Amino acid sequence: MTPPEDPANGSPAEPAGKPPAVSSLQVLRKRADFLACARAAKAGTDSFLLQGRDRRDGTTTVRVGFTASKKTGNAVMRNRAKRRMRELARAVISLKGRDGWDYVLVARPDATVSRPYADMLDDLNRAMDRVHNPKPGS
Repeated sequence: MTPPEDPANGSPAEPAGKPPAVSSLQVLRKRADFLACARAAKAGTDSFLLQGRDRRDGTTTVRVGFTASKKTGNAVMRNRAKRRMRELARAVISLKGRDGWDYVLVARPDATVSRPYADMLDDLNRAMDRVHNPKPGS
């Protein structure tokens, strides 16, 4: 199967404005990385909890992790919550994430699965701003 071509110049068409896939972000896998994020900046929303930390290691890699405990529900609900959070990461963290930072999205029971996706996007944008620009004294 050949890819669709752009009628203007005959080259494969690129989707306009589509953010890169999560594969462009590194995924956290080690427990120590998750624990380090848990000790860093946090921003709670109605949909999920965002944890973020600057690794200060001089790399340009943005890493992201996803957590959905059994409080979220059965395996189907936990997997649905993680799929939704992965899509949020593709849409927002791939664009607003800072080089050398780790981010962890923690699912909230019921809310992560049932909240409208547009509201979740707004929540993540506000949470990213709060993690990067904490209030003085907090």
